[in-house]
Amino acid sequence: MSEAKIYKEALHHPIFDTISKATAQLDLESYVIGGFVRDFLLRRGTAKDIDIVTVGSGILLAKQVSQLLPKSPKVQVFKTYGTAMLKTGDIAIEFVGARKESYTADSRNPVVENGTLQDDQNRRDFTINAMALGISPKNFGRLLDPFNGIDDLHSKIVRTPLDPDITYSDDPLRMMRAIRFATQLGFKIENESFDAISRNKERITIITKERIVDELHKILLSDQPSIGFKLLEKTGLLHFILPELVALKGIDEIEGQRHKDNFYHTLEVVDNIAKNTDDLWLRWAALLHDIGKAPTKKFNKKVGWTFHGHEFVGSKMVYKLFKRLRMPLNEKMKFVQKMVLMSSRPIAIASDVTDAAVRRLVFDAGDFIEELMTLCEADITTKNQKKFKRYHNNFKNVRHKMIEVEERDQIRNFQPPVTGEEIMKTFQLKPSREIGIIKEAIKEAILEGEIPNEHEAAFEFMIQKGKDLGLVVNSEQ
Repeated sequence: MSEAKIYKEALHHPIFDTISKATAQLDLESYVIGGFVRDFLLRRGTAKDIDIVTVGSGILLAKQVSQLLPKSPKVQVFKTYGTAMLKTGDIAIEFVGARKESYTADSRNPVVENGTLQDDQNRRDFTINAMALGISPKNFGRLLDPFNGIDDLHSKIVRTPLDPDITYSDDPLRMMRAIRFATQLGFKIENESFDAISRNKERITIITKERIVDELHKILLSDQPSIGFKLLEKTGLLHFILPELVALKGIDEIEGQRHKDNFYHTLEVVDNIAKNTDDLWLRWAALLHDIGKAPTKKFNKKVGWTFHGHEFVGSKMVYKLFKRLRMPLNEKMKFVQKMVLMSSRPIAIASDVTDAAVRRLVFDAGDFIEELMTLCEADITTKNQKKFKRYHNNFKNVRHKMIEVEERDQIRNFQPPVTGEEIMKTFQLKPSREIGIIKEAIKEAILEGEIPNEHEAAFEFMIQKGKDLGLVVNSEQ
């Protein structure tokens, strides 16, 4: 099969014939460019987002394409950027006129002028994203690759089309994108480009937190997130984005006693959890589960290095971190906080699995017990195979005991078997602190296994506890 035919194969979807027809009707030149071309050549599946660049008005072309499509889908126009978008089926298509750009030092938003296809390819972030396939009838399927992006695809290289210092200084988000592509595709950032990221790292401060977090999400959701976080740390970008992680890096030694490097341990945990879940927020919990260790690290001559209370401190740091990065301060943040706070609980009980400890674990974790166990199992990073096997066997015991206890005691989403109204009626009480004391005592008795999670046993316990508090049972009961 010839190269030309291979590239035409990329344009087999009927939408490209429609765009080609619209292009001819308007006497324009049009090309599909960027990620669609890259992913086709990498055989990464069919992209649902298509970028069309035309030498002329992208808005005009979008409207013409819409008229040729069944039901004439609505065209969204963004006049400020000279772009337009429409959706047909499950495909989103963005149209833009070919342009050239110039930047100011304090913004990644360029001054835009009309330009040629070459101008448009020059402004692209990487050679692998600058390849274009012709859609006009006269060059349908023809590859235009002025920077040998196809060679970089084969060599698995991320490289900028022009001077990387200019590319990254103009739009510093491209530094994050370079690392994200290297992570997602398993590519290497070309040496000069890598060094340019290090030289321009401080420029990341002009990028909005939302755009940075969007790239962090994509890195975290990759198959091996550690690749990206190592690159972020090596280039110095991580210091400006997640200094809490940078603070975990390094090994201290006093009197011959050392602790593990908690930064690289964290990345192992994130890679481990990535094998078992696509839950973005659980991956965030893995990334942040040890951030409390830097501020709580102390050396004790008798026991060596300690990190007492790091889970509690870390859970408090999660809120500040989310707020600083303008991430959601809702249930997603609370979930990450909870996972960080409880991240050591299953580990603490794994070697001595008692019913009471498991009841408390299930009660405190609630609906998120499975996520917590997944996190804790990912936290096993020892290279000692005997220890590795023993730890995993211990967690199997915890899971087995969880099933057993849950079936018997129904602790998950626990509801007190005796209500506050019953307590008030039994002892003729108005709302008071005694009611809270009795309810807490019942809960503790159930969790400790002193009484079963049943109404009759809890009611009898309530009567005795009330008497201990000097309360009198209503004689009419």
